[in-house]
Amino acid sequence: MNTQEFDLCSQPTDVQNIYHDIQTHYPEEAQLLQQLLQKNQQAYTAILPEFLRAYHLLVTGFQAKHRLFLCGNGGSLADAMHISGELLKSFKRRRSLSQTDKSLFSQYEYGDILAEYLEYGFPCTVLGLNHALFSAVQNDCKVEAVQYAQELYALGIKGDMLLAISTSGNALNVLYAITAAKVLGVKTIGFTGHIGGKLAQYADIAIKAPETSTESIQEHHIVLYHALCALLESRFFPRDSLPR
Repeated sequence: MNTQEFDLCSQPTDVQNIYHDIQTHYPEEAQLLQQLLQKNQQAYTAILPEFLRAYHLLVTGFQAKHRLFLCGNGGSLADAMHISGELLKSFKRRRSLSQTDKSLFSQYEYGDILAEYLEYGFPCTVLGLNHALFSAVQNDCKVEAVQYAQELYALGIKGDMLLAISTSGNALNVLYAITAAKVLGVKTIGFTGHIGGKLAQYADIAIKAPETSTESIQEHHIVLYHALCALLESRFFPRDSLPR
């Protein structure tokens, strides 16, 4: 990726620093960014600054041992679950345990099996999958759509992260979750469409897919979050440091 494709000089300082760090120190990540841009040069170059900010936020949060929460509705909830599946275990490469960590299992009956097959992952939780909580909130609250906010408020701590997905940008339960995140000091990333809605206004970082129809927005979202997952895996599990 060169400055003709991405006008680095016109970007804010934080974006320049993130971009320069990747280009200088992480050649595999630079290649992954290039592959992302090749899929839709014009559209993805336009949203690259927010994409880089989101990536940097996730790297910083995971380095500090914080958790990522995810939420959405319908297909966006399925996307949230998809992202968690890519993060909780291997995505494009095995993340086998080190010999030191494998040895911790040796004293237990099933330890050898777990040491062989468990993998490292990123701590993440999809909001809304606790059906007991969901029904209790529905039954007890006079206001609808606060389930995500309730779960996040109970589990989240300052420094955690929330990735909220809404193709319209106006899903009320997602906006409630964003509000709860702000109260907690949880950093927020919004995945939405070109119009953005309130989610783009309220999230700390908004990645707006360059489409307006739901299915087209979701098609871009999967490309973008797969790229994020690949970049995170590359950063935390580089090939030359993986256990042999």
